[in-house]
Amino acid sequence: MTLNDLINKHCLIGLSYFNLKGDLLKQSQLCGKVVTVDSEEGISIELLPRPGAETKVPIFKLPPNLIAWFTAPKGTYSDSETGSSLTDPDYLVTWDIHQTKDDTAEGEHEWWEWIPRTEPPQVGQ
Repeated sequence: MTLNDLINKHCLIGLSYFNLKGDLLKQSQLCGKVVTVDSEEGISIELLPRPGAETKVPIFKLPPNLIAWFTAPKGTYSDSETGSSLTDPDYLVTWDIHQTKDDTAEGEHEWWEWIPRTEPPQVGQ
């Protein structure tokens, strides 16, 4: 698989955020369609809109690493952020995102390290 193979494919994204101590801060699940790919800028995903919403659909960027992309089993998945659902996505994508700096002043950039999960996600177990 190449980055270009992802164009127009639908994916379910699982994100787990951790603090400096390794404690889980939050988890989120997003879904959408890959609209652009770039080996330096990353993979741009047009997120599914909220049901009934008429607002501009946000773009979410993932690192350009394919190791975290796995063929998705058939099924209907929900986007916890928007309440949208996606039936039979092409891929499941999972990343762990670790905080790397603790002393960031309010309003300043926070630093996070994105680590791809290399094991296929367990679905329905």
